[in-house]
Amino acid sequence: MKKHRAVMAGCGAMAAEWLHLLADMEDIEIVGLVDINPESARKRAEEYRLDQTVLGTELKPVLQKTSPDIVFDITVPEAHLGITLTALEHGCHVLGEKPLADSMENARTMVAAAQKAGKIYAVIQNRRYDPNIRRLKAFLNSGAIGPITTVNCDFYIGAHFGGFRDRMRHVLLLDMAIHTFDAARLIMGADPVAVYCKEWNPAGSWYDHDASAVAIFEMSNGIVYTYRGSWCAEGLNTTWECDWRILGERGSVTWDGAQGFRAQAVEATGGFQSKWKDLEIPSLDPADRVGGHVGVIREFIECVESGAVPETLCTENIKSLSMVFGAVKSATTGRQVDIRLI
Repeated sequence: MKKHRAVMAGCGAMAAEWLHLLADMEDIEIVGLVDINPESARKRAEEYRLDQTVLGTELKPVLQKTSPDIVFDITVPEAHLGITLTALEHGCHVLGEKPLADSMENARTMVAAAQKAGKIYAVIQNRRYDPNIRRLKAFLNSGAIGPITTVNCDFYIGAHFGGFRDRMRHVLLLDMAIHTFDAARLIMGADPVAVYCKEWNPAGSWYDHDASAVAIFEMSNGIVYTYRGSWCAEGLNTTWECDWRILGERGSVTWDGAQGFRAQAVEATGGFQSKWKDLEIPSLDPADRVGGHVGVIREFIECVESGAVPETLCTENIKSLSMVFGAVKSATTGRQVDIRLI
């Protein structure tokens, strides 16, 4: 078994989740911890008994001391550009938390740097590895309801976070919608073309800025995708994975974001309404990608070893990010935005 040497940048609460998962991965050795707050790095090292791990407040010196082949970026979005470029310059592959970047300009810079370095830069989109969405994707790929024409999803959660999210601008779009938009791209097998988005802050909201949004996306292959969401919805909340309705040329499927699936397809035509038959959603192929964070990390390591391409590679994930920034731009300007031009 090859042992991969890894440095972790960012030692906040999410780093603890990562270190808990990595503790069971014998082929990954954490050789460095980096955080602008030295106490945070020291705390994580003590918690996970990383006695021989190099600690630092800047990434470059730690990379020079440890010579890793991987950097895990768990910093805030504003720091992703610097962390990723530094890691790539030192010959490291990078796996970072979402979102890929804090702007499209920075995202393009990071993607170009990864391509120039010939290294893998991938992003954690853990919801892609949920077994329920993989099951739905496999069903749609079977052609049971024909080519997809329309996708609608609803996200309604009354989230009382407290802290920085309550003060954020575009809080729903910037902090949460990337998960849903990326899931939509997976479900549709399509890329964004244009978007019109409306944001607002409902009466009674505990957020300082717009916490609700409706977006209409034009996707490739002529698909229309609509997103309705709110983070200040009290009662009848959806799952965190949304409620979905997918329309195909010969049928429809609904998914509640958990275990609830229902599908129907046309059995006969000729009357005012077609005759439909209920369809089963087959069980997931055990070989499919699952496991949330663990699934993404495992695939990333396998691709580092084999030279294969991970599903969440930066050149793909930037398309999901463009949906977020396209929606923000549309909501800000009040106009439809050509996502290909942002």
